[in-house]
Amino acid sequence: MTMSLVKGQKVSLSKRKGGSLTRVRMGLGWDAMKKRGIFGSKRQTIDLDASAVLFDGVGNVVDQVWFKQLKSDDGSVQHTGDNLTGDGEGDDESIKVDLARVPAGVSSIVFTVNSFTGQDFSQIENAFCRLIDEVKGAEIARYDLSGSGTHTAQIMAKLTRESDGWSMTAIGAPASGQTFRDLLPAMVAHL
Repeated sequence: MTMSLVKGQKVSLSKRKGGSLTRVRMGLGWDAMKKRGIFGSKRQTIDLDASAVLFDGVGNVVDQVWFKQLKSDDGSVQHTGDNLTGDGEGDDESIKVDLARVPAGVSSIVFTVNSFTGQDFSQIENAFCRLIDEVKGAEIARYDLSGSGTHTAQIMAKLTRESDGWSMTAIGAPASGQTFRDLLPAMVAHL
């Protein structure tokens, strides 16, 4: 059962019948808007990038996963590869997280999306992030990222380690930057 999230909404990753999810995937999808020209319209190319930044309990970066580093040092977080256009159906980029293997010193994982090529979100449509139970292949939560704006990035969501497991919070905060490094000050504000 999928839950549509709004900004600030939090969902527990504990299962209703006990236990909690062990492997999840954050999927990102988008389409570039068609540009109208003299000879009709054509779809432009927009390179959005998904990243995951692992933080400790006091807000220090422990590790990062992005198109230049596809796997965390411990292997618990893995990017499936860079999509340069957003073409195709479904998830254009994905980041898998093995929650049971995330080091104990990591208290949160923040997911971001940024326009590497610098176009702003007013040129993007059908953008979403979603959390999938990797064991069952079921979508757990979806957050719509569409909405025009002059920002070039968004702090999408975060996973937080809690006493009884993990939870996901939809953030959806506009930001500016071409890589996750540009977004670090904005991310820390949401820890």
